[in-house]
Amino acid sequence: MQWETVIGLEIHAQLATNSKIFSGASIAFGADPNTQACNVDLGMPGVLPVLNEEVVRMAVKFGTAIGAELGKRSVFARKNYFYPDLPKGYQISQYELPIVGLGHVDIVLDDGVVKRIGVTRAHLEEDAGKSLHEDFHGMTGIDLNRAGTPLLEIVSEPDMRSAKEAVAYAKMIHQIIRYIDICDGNMQEGSFRVDANVSMRPKGQEEFGTRAELKNINSFRFLEKAINFEIERQIDVLESGGEVVQETRLYDADKDETRSMRSKEEANDYRYFPDPDLLPVEFDDDFITAVTADMPELPEARRQRFMDQYGLSIQDAVTLVSSRMQADYFEAVVAVSGDAKLSANWVMGELTAALNKEGQEISDTPVSAEMLGGLIQRILDNTISGKIAKQVFDAMWNGEGSVDEIIEAKGLKQITDSGAIEQIVDEVIAANPQQVENYRSAEEQKRGKMIGFFVGQVMKASKGKANPQQVNELLKQKL
Repeated sequence: MQWETVIGLEIHAQLATNSKIFSGASIAFGADPNTQACNVDLGMPGVLPVLNEEVVRMAVKFGTAIGAELGKRSVFARKNYFYPDLPKGYQISQYELPIVGLGHVDIVLDDGVVKRIGVTRAHLEEDAGKSLHEDFHGMTGIDLNRAGTPLLEIVSEPDMRSAKEAVAYAKMIHQIIRYIDICDGNMQEGSFRVDANVSMRPKGQEEFGTRAELKNINSFRFLEKAINFEIERQIDVLESGGEVVQETRLYDADKDETRSMRSKEEANDYRYFPDPDLLPVEFDDDFITAVTADMPELPEARRQRFMDQYGLSIQDAVTLVSSRMQADYFEAVVAVSGDAKLSANWVMGELTAALNKEGQEISDTPVSAEMLGGLIQRILDNTISGKIAKQVFDAMWNGEGSVDEIIEAKGLKQITDSGAIEQIVDEVIAANPQQVENYRSAEEQKRGKMIGFFVGQVMKASKGKANPQQVNELLKQKL
């Protein structure tokens, strides 16, 4: 039987406020356990929550970014359940009336096809604390620093049909929240967490199968691996005559497997009801206009502009706009170099490789956009070859000076004097009579590869400084 995978994601984005959603306590990462949980976060008798207005502004920004319906009147509800790291015995969330309603994002697949993924809703809620299971001699420690941290839970439609589509969607949401500065997106610190709902159904069937929810996924790579494992597990269960159980499953990255955690609750299990301590949230069009006045160009629009303005392929455009800072850097390089394609190749190639090697972000690069643009200019005006340019880039990375200073100090200027190049070509031809004879007796279609030997010898003799185009032309003439 042929099976179709159905995937929906729930993404928890920690909002980049200075304080918690209903109290003035700090949300800074890395504090000692239980030092950032105040009486409001702990649900002590007599305390009342007060909504942080900044979270409403951030939710409106996100809703606008995904073209969503905005709920100008929203209500906070109590989601009741017992867990040791939930001190109040309930979580304040939004249920029937969230701030962000139906919206969508477009993802680009590996083959360049664009697919639209629906967003069901995005609602504000408070985070719970954290259970710690290490170093407590068989007991569990509870750290309540995270209790009350503001979250935006982004719920997708079940529109994804493969792990790759799910990863592309998660990455697009990640890009958007970082572009509009509402979340730092740090998955290692838990600022961006993904739960995946996975089910299988026979190909052609409209009715959804029973889903399992995958928890504890803290990287895009693990998201893909967890979903793929779960797909295979569910197919094995179904094809052996069993039934998939609706449950929450934990992804174990060390064993690359999912395992049962608990039965999956339904909404009515939580006994939602409006929080009596919080008034409904209401805003108007003027508030939306003020909040979105400083919105940047969003990834999807910027991707299309890069294709239209710079003539880039969709894959190159997707890569360059993957972060707002990288896209800004690329445009600054193009402004200096004047060549978009070559600039894109250097940003995605040498620069990215150097950053990855050092484990750095593009904001930390010692090679500024102006410096890289200047290097590309020197390639374009034939001052240096592309190969020599890599030496210059390494020297710039190591702080040895500007492009022109390094070229001058190291004597790297390209030889473009045709007389000097011709002399080297003549010497190489004279020194390799057998290769010359082989070349001249070979068929035309084979000569293209054979000439590479001579080019290599000329470049070696010139220490890489001869203009490759001139070398090729002279060799073809003389051979």
